[in-house]
Amino acid sequence: MTPAVFLDRDGTLMHDAGYLGDPAGVVVYPGVPATLSRLKAAGYRLIVVTNQSGIGRGKFTEADYHKVAARLEALLGPGLIDATYFCPDHADMPSSRRKPQPGMLREAARDHAIDLAASWMIGDREGDIQAGVAAGARSILVQTGIGATASPAGAEFVAKDLADAADFIIRQTHAR
Repeated sequence: MTPAVFLDRDGTLMHDAGYLGDPAGVVVYPGVPATLSRLKAAGYRLIVVTNQSGIGRGKFTEADYHKVAARLEALLGPGLIDATYFCPDHADMPSSRRKPQPGMLREAARDHAIDLAASWMIGDREGDIQAGVAAGARSILVQTGIGATASPAGAEFVAKDLADAADFIIRQTHAR
């Protein structure tokens, strides 16, 4: 079993551009590739878990989503992201996969032999934090995206950005 860092996409790794179906709109936050490299070097698998209700709402297609995801991975660099899970369900539809439900994290844990108790969820929304907690992982809120004004229950740490979150995780890992 391997620990992982589950990462929200929009507002955590890259600017939240709303219903993004155009790869030209991908803008990665400064320092994200180097931060992800540090987490990999610390022994974590990196798995993106992202709600993409724009598909269910008809704002863009699943093919558009995959183009955006490919652009993000190209900007991050080869081999940093181990897997990506997305939920296309409309926010008004019941879904076990759509955050705040833990379905995507549990699916990834099953597919990649992830130790959820040794893993982390990082995101900028309350639903990200809730999904991590519900899956049995520890959660960190980043103050990028909408996290600048949020303070959800269940967040173990509130970080100014992904690098701050990674520093906290690495300190916790070395403290064991």
